[in-house]
Amino acid sequence: AIYSYIILPPGTTVAPAMRAAYEEHRVRILTHIIASATALLVGPFQFFPVVRNRRSLHRKLGYIYFASVAIGGAAGFAMAFIAYGGLASRMGFGTLAVLWLFTAARALLSVKNKDYSAHQTWAIRCFALTLAAVTLRIYLGLFFAAGFTFDAFYPALGWLCWVPNLLFVERVLVRSHTTAQPG
Repeated sequence: AIYSYIILPPGTTVAPAMRAAYEEHRVRILTHIIASATALLVGPFQFFPVVRNRRSLHRKLGYIYFASVAIGGAAGFAMAFIAYGGLASRMGFGTLAVLWLFTAARALLSVKNKDYSAHQTWAIRCFALTLAAVTLRIYLGLFFAAGFTFDAFYPALGWLCWVPNLLFVERVLVRSHTTAQPG
């Protein structure tokens, strides 16, 4: 995906109806893609205990991750106003951007206040939202494979790419919280 957005001409790999927006807003889109891809690449390392146990490394990677989310989220919010698919897409992607920035800020504030449990919880939520980029591409493939037209399913992707991720993480967090409570 990164290759197609950066190397190929704008909009080459997107639906024809989206090409004009890609050409007109290339900087906004590339800023979002590069920063978000950085968050996707750095984020998973934070889940490895060996990285978390090396506090200096965890902190440095965390700052890279949160800077990437801040830039990618701000650019994503700006992109929401031009999202293909009408109001449903714009609201879905706009809400995703706001929540992505909010969860990152809460994770960062929690660690600054030395509330490591809250930091972990908010960072997990934030990464679930980061994975919206992956979920979106999975749904694209599934909907095309099922024979749906782009116009028929794309407006729903503004919500489908992140709501299930967040619901899944919330369920896991609630479950781990209730099993950790003394009985």
